[in-house]
Amino acid sequence: MIYSQKIQKAIKFATKTHEVYPNPKQKRKGKDIPYITHPLIVGFILARAGASEDVVIAGILHDTIEDSTEERKVTREMLTERFGENVAQLVSSVTEHDKEMSWQARKDEAFEHIQSFSHDEVLVKSGDVISNLSDLLEDIKQKGDEAFGSFKGTKEQTIEHALRVIPALIAQWPASPLSADLEAIEANLAKLAARSGRP
Repeated sequence: MIYSQKIQKAIKFATKTHEVYPNPKQKRKGKDIPYITHPLIVGFILARAGASEDVVIAGILHDTIEDSTEERKVTREMLTERFGENVAQLVSSVTEHDKEMSWQARKDEAFEHIQSFSHDEVLVKSGDVISNLSDLLEDIKQKGDEAFGSFKGTKEQTIEHALRVIPALIAQWPASPLSADLEAIEANLAKLAARSGRP
């Protein structure tokens, strides 16, 4: 895939949403690393997987609705106007829309949505999961259980949720180009859970 003006526009839009408008600037959980690195990595993962331009763009924009400030709120309609209905729908499909719900309720709802995902939605969600969980596994190597300190869910809840989501994504599209990456992360998390005494 060739770098395009539409991708460049998406990178600028995501950078403004995560880096320019928030005060303080958004950071990765428990780190002094700009949050924008995460959606850019997701876009990179999707590009490496051979995804379409719209899917790569959705990966770059996937947290803009969820994490935008109230003063600069990003909406599905805004994304439709700037990037087209397909991109807006893909972003909306992986967005947690009700932040007032409990952590568990939000994760349960997100899990249920996977059962009706299209292949493109599976790709965007998989890119997000691979980026987040690869990051978490690396943090665990360096910090141990302290890596979970900035998460809203407990260590056990976080691992249990990941071990539900990954098989669901693979089952929804077994031939996905990201299935092998998901399986590798699942194996590492399963080992971690076993060491932690998970039945």
